[in-house]
Amino acid sequence: MEDERRRVIVVGAGPSGLSVAACLTKKSIPYIILEREDCSASLWKKHTYDRLHLHLNKHLCQLPHMPFPPSSPSYVPRNQFLAYLDRYVSHFAISPLYRRTVEFAVYHQEAKSWSVKARNGESGEVEEYVGRFLVVATGETTDPFVPQVEGLGSFPGKVIHSTDFKSGKGFEGQHVLVVGSGNSGMEIALDLVNHGAITSIVVRSSVHIVSRGMANLGLFLLKYMGLNTVDTLLVILSKLVYGDMSKFGIGRPKEGPFYMKDMYGKYPIIDVGTSQMIKSGEIKVLPAEIESVRGNDVTFKNGQLHPFDSIIFCTGFKRSTHKWLKDDYLLNDDGLPKPSYPDHWKGKNGLYCIGLSRKGFYGATFDAENIANDISSLLMQV
Repeated sequence: MEDERRRVIVVGAGPSGLSVAACLTKKSIPYIILEREDCSASLWKKHTYDRLHLHLNKHLCQLPHMPFPPSSPSYVPRNQFLAYLDRYVSHFAISPLYRRTVEFAVYHQEAKSWSVKARNGESGEVEEYVGRFLVVATGETTDPFVPQVEGLGSFPGKVIHSTDFKSGKGFEGQHVLVVGSGNSGMEIALDLVNHGAITSIVVRSSVHIVSRGMANLGLFLLKYMGLNTVDTLLVILSKLVYGDMSKFGIGRPKEGPFYMKDMYGKYPIIDVGTSQMIKSGEIKVLPAEIESVRGNDVTFKNGQLHPFDSIIFCTGFKRSTHKWLKDDYLLNDDGLPKPSYPDHWKGKNGLYCIGLSRKGFYGATFDAENIANDISSLLMQV
């Protein structure tokens, strides 16, 4: 009972949940983590492609209280990042309760505690957990999203979401359509070409293209300059390096890259070679939405029709927090914070969120430390 009066319930054992667990451990605050999958960081372990590297310098991607080893490369590859996460879990003795799918969470005013009900994937039973604090650590990438497309069920080839793509191996010689032009779409298109696939990518809206160096420079300069100044500089550098990509079907937005990331959650493309493949014609840009599918033929809203052997949807994620978090005053229906940064992480009655500021691992570290500090100060007042 004493533990319940101090306990923190954390929902999600991805990097955000692990970060807050480590910060709570450092302050000797009791917690439990409920995770719907059978492992921590399941998105990274099960649903990322082989060629993935962290886009930003490692010091911007490390979790709190444990830096990457000095021997790690500046841009950490997927396998080394997974090893780092496993060491993190071991170092802080983090033991999530796996296969617990949260179905209901509500705050009881009289008891001043949260009641969280989760279905046990092993037994099928609904279990109840009680704690004074609740941390939503389910992140921005919760449930893969595939748009409804007329006739998609008639397509005879492979149709997958980016979370099920591992590499271009097996797509050799195929005509492959990549739907979505975020970083995943651009990198998957590159990997397909490198494995001999005849690749097209749907780019519906204008995007900023920057290099890794530009992105890291921009983040560094934001410490000393205003956002508009940094955005202006990045656009100039992008024009110098990449030229006019509109010739190849990719327009440049009027708003700056960091402004768009903060306002709309739309990240700039961090180029690792895709732009050159587009310029050379090895990746074909199709600048229109899909209208319908009939067999192998895909019809676009500009009237074009192209046949494909496989379709890969790189169309992002939806969040389902609203389905289980009741009487919510911190997150909107899309599962993002109502308060603006930097006050986004804290709600009322001991409710917090982490990893939803659209600022990557660096933002999650900021959230985790703030949450642990705030809970610690509240417990000291008891």
